[in-house]
Amino acid sequence: MPTLNSHDLAQRSTDVAVLPVGSFEQHGRYLPLTTDSLIATAIAHRITDDYDLFLLPPVTFGCSHEHAAFAGTVSIRATTLYSIVMDIADSLRQAGIMKLAIINGHGGNYVLNNVARESNVSGPRLLLFPQSPDWTDARRHAGLITSNHEDMHGGEAETSIMLDRHPNLIKDGYQSADHLADDRRHLLTVGLGSYAPEGIVGRPSLATAEKGRLLLDALSNQFKAHLAYLRPH
Repeated sequence: MPTLNSHDLAQRSTDVAVLPVGSFEQHGRYLPLTTDSLIATAIAHRITDDYDLFLLPPVTFGCSHEHAAFAGTVSIRATTLYSIVMDIADSLRQAGIMKLAIINGHGGNYVLNNVARESNVSGPRLLLFPQSPDWTDARRHAGLITSNHEDMHGGEAETSIMLDRHPNLIKDGYQSADHLADDRRHLLTVGLGSYAPEGIVGRPSLATAEKGRLLLDALSNQFKAHLAYLRPH
């Protein structure tokens, strides 16, 4: 959680706020329900420190309806997430902070793409990060074996970041939990449970804390180009 107080923020010239958005959904037997929120917050903390931005507390519920077959998953409607983010952006603008970077930790939060497009009609005001190419480049930098598509949920990338940032929250078992389901064309109709009985799609056995550290390094470096578009000079 952010630790700035109102006086601290008033002394800074920060013009960009950073909002982590995650989910509360199953991540198999070895990762917590808060995994996406923890990863989004880890990325947000890193870029906030590196670029001197204003970190907001995370939105910890997302659109996880495709995970409804698994115990513990809690979702909000896309319209609810849309309203939450737009309300936050409007409130920030009233306080004089005109730019917002959303750090999305859950691929199912599709509505955030609409939020970004609508917000930027009259000029850059909001960015959504990381995009799929950012993850591809970060995987390459960190030496990951898997691709974005095959390592969709609870796999090499997510487990690596959790090993780096929150190793105490990982239970044993990720070393033998690999499960691939590359053809998931009916996912939005039948849900993830039809493709992954244990809730995992990817290769968590390949995960290491060093890969997680390198992923965060790469994502922070790549964020610089996104920030340049949000702050045109």
